[in-house]
Amino acid sequence: MSKNKTISFRVSEDKFETLREIADERDLSLSAVFRDYVDMLVAHDGQVEVVPEHQLNESTESDTGSFPPKVEVSKSFVREHERLELEAEHLREQLEEHKRYVTKLRQQLDEHDQEDIVQLEELDGGDGDEESSYRLGNFDESL
Repeated sequence: MSKNKTISFRVSEDKFETLREIADERDLSLSAVFRDYVDMLVAHDGQVEVVPEHQLNESTESDTGSFPPKVEVSKSFVREHERLELEAEHLREQLEEHKRYVTKLRQQLDEHDQEDIVQLEELDGGDGDEESSYRLGNFDESL
C-alpha cells in the first residue's frame, strides 16, 4: 500500500498570488497545480522546464527539439558500448583474480623465505676451526 506524502515550502506573497491565478485560469485547485507539476517532474526524471505559455509556443516554433533534448545514437554504437562495458567488467574480474594469485604467491614466498634462510654461522659449525670445508668456485680434486 502506498501512502501519500505532504510537501510544504514557502513562497513570497507575489508568487503565491501568481500561482493562484494560474490555478484559477485552468479551473484547478492550487494543490492540483502542484500535484500535476510533481507528476510531470517524476515522469520526466527531473527534466522539466517551466516557461510562460507564450514562450513555450515561440520555443516550439523556433526549436525543433524537445525538452529534455534527445540524441539518436546508432545501434552499432550502442552495441559497441555494451561490448566495451562487458570487456571492462571481464578485465576487472581478471585483475582481481591476478591480485589474489599474486597475494597467494607472496604469502608462499614469505613462508619459504623463513624456512630457506641459512645463517653463515650455522654453516661454520661453531667448532672454532678457521679452515672451512666449504669452498666457492669450481672444485678440482686433482690440485
